[in-house]
Amino acid sequence: PQDVCVISSRLWGQRAILKFSKYTGSHAIAGRFTPGTFTNQIQKAFLEPRLLVLTDPRTDHQPILESSYANIPCIALCNTDSPLRFVDIAIPCNNKSKNSLGLMWWMLAREVTYLRGKIPRSVKWDVMIDLFIYRDPEEEKDEQPKALEDVSDLGTGQWGEQTSRR
Repeated sequence: PQDVCVISSRLWGQRAILKFSKYTGSHAIAGRFTPGTFTNQIQKAFLEPRLLVLTDPRTDHQPILESSYANIPCIALCNTDSPLRFVDIAIPCNNKSKNSLGLMWWMLAREVTYLRGKIPRSVKWDVMIDLFIYRDPEEEKDEQPKALEDVSDLGTGQWGEQTSRR
């Protein structure tokens, strides 16, 4: 499990790979990839994974290049315009959408747990897809005041009186 490294420098894939690594036990690198992580043994963050799984070959080109130097197999979620140089297995999907990325990482995590025998195929996986989908903090801030306004619009009257929204 720790021999698998999942990487996403794209913001929409970071939450998904963190959840993937939580449920599968893999090592996640979310955000900026430090050059030399796979090749420079002097670095504190040096890793020797046996498999690399990426969100986007275009934005994650540095880990792909370093994995080719260290002979690490690379699996990537690829769109139609993704460069496939040094990518060993391409999983075709829409890697530009936050919903699509969340769904793909959820399906990969579910399949890994099935293959490891943690849950049988006859049982539905109880992890919701929503946990893997990126949520914008600005949207959440906007929703909270609206919910408070809806509650404050209700009139407070005596028992039995009709109250209405303004």
